[in-house]
Amino acid sequence: MSRYLFFSSDGLSNKSHTTSRYDAPPEAALAAIPAHDGPLLIDLDETLYLRNSTEDFIDCARPALLALLLLRVLDILKPWRLTGRDTRDNWRVCAIAVLLPWTQWRWRAQARRLAAANTNRPLKAALDALPRQPIILTTGFRPIVTPLLAEMGFAGAKIIAARLCCFADRRNGKLQLASAALGTETIDRCLAVTDSLADLDFLDRCARPFRTVWPQARYRRALSGVYLPGQYISQIKHPGKRFILRDVLQEDFAFWVLSSIGLAANPASHIAGLLLLSLSFWAIYERGYADNDMSGSRYEADPVLSAAFGRVEAPTPIVQPWIWALAAGGAANMILHPEAGAFIAHFGLWIGVLVATHACFSLYNRIDKMSRVWLYPLLQLARGAAFTVVVPIEPAGAAALGAHVLSRWAPYQFYRLASRRWPNTRAPLMRLISFLLLIVLMACAAGAPALTTWSTLALLLWNAFRARHDISAVFKSARRIDRPAHGS
Repeated sequence: MSRYLFFSSDGLSNKSHTTSRYDAPPEAALAAIPAHDGPLLIDLDETLYLRNSTEDFIDCARPALLALLLLRVLDILKPWRLTGRDTRDNWRVCAIAVLLPWTQWRWRAQARRLAAANTNRPLKAALDALPRQPIILTTGFRPIVTPLLAEMGFAGAKIIAARLCCFADRRNGKLQLASAALGTETIDRCLAVTDSLADLDFLDRCARPFRTVWPQARYRRALSGVYLPGQYISQIKHPGKRFILRDVLQEDFAFWVLSSIGLAANPASHIAGLLLLSLSFWAIYERGYADNDMSGSRYEADPVLSAAFGRVEAPTPIVQPWIWALAAGGAANMILHPEAGAFIAHFGLWIGVLVATHACFSLYNRIDKMSRVWLYPLLQLARGAAFTVVVPIEPAGAAALGAHVLSRWAPYQFYRLASRRWPNTRAPLMRLISFLLLIVLMACAAGAPALTTWSTLALLLWNAFRARHDISAVFKSARRIDRPAHGS
């Protein structure tokens, strides 16, 4: 007697424009099911279930913001580097299950609604027409798939699922799970339907393999509707570029610290306050990025948008960034100016900076591209020096921040006026040279003693370090034109 066998994808979206020799339309797979005498193996995630069960389970976690922060910490630590890339979902689900244990109860409560909305009806009808109970094979996790499949009408099915605390099941994949549970002879006689390119080794063993992408299937990341500052930048504006680490922390924030820490009474609390100020500022500045993309897609004939725009979901609310900005900005000013009077005055100034930055970015997004050249330095001034309204800086710090703004504005001018691509103007080297020139001018105006500080040396060294590759490239490419080349 033949039986059904179901297996799911690996917890990540495997949909792709990449093709395989097993590709077939849904109609072909549906027609083949009743005609096959042997076992039937049907994918779960994005096939029988038109979403991803692991992501939907995590999406049930509450408080949602706390769950999202937990996942972001895991993404930074990447503990799956110790256990294998395919074990990422083990870590994510275990963390949610242990730290937010009521998620399992919420998942069971939501399973009926999710099953009703996301079951692949044509595929289920084809399977229900056969008088046999299925065997379900999945690299999804048993506590997740069992209640979901029960609500989908497969309560009597035997389930072979990945174990939550066993990394080997996810590493080894479906072929080994199926071989251990069913034997190779059963696999050799089966018909398989899956959407996943990760299952090609499994399909190679099947008698009638179908790789079918169902048009109704949708992969939705867990907690994608929860707002968290930085998500739009990381996932849509600059995906895969580590923008927050490289451009925000190693560039803007580093100059905030080096420009002002020499005047701080308590360096540790000063850095903590600046971090909160940076979070406050970027909550609003990131909203400007989102508005820039939306305005470009709506009003521009040739908008410059990342491939993730319109494809990756990231919330872009209007009110929540201001809540984050005011909360973080208030906490920052309480640390930097604990006296009540000073706090009120400086917090008011900070709110003014946030409002002005938002207004400037909104205007920038709605004027023609050539006119943006003259507003761009104001935005860069806000990025580089907004904190100076509430934090004093040294003279060398003013020179460093000015050089930082100029090194950002010059490439943008070339980009808008002379190039269709962002030019390689060696911005770090330009910033180093601008800093040195401004330091010399300030020394002439205020006297050298005002600039002979540890902060000046730290800023010089940091600028030189950031420009080290450009310095090396310039020296390697430079040549004397008044002397013959070597060997000529």
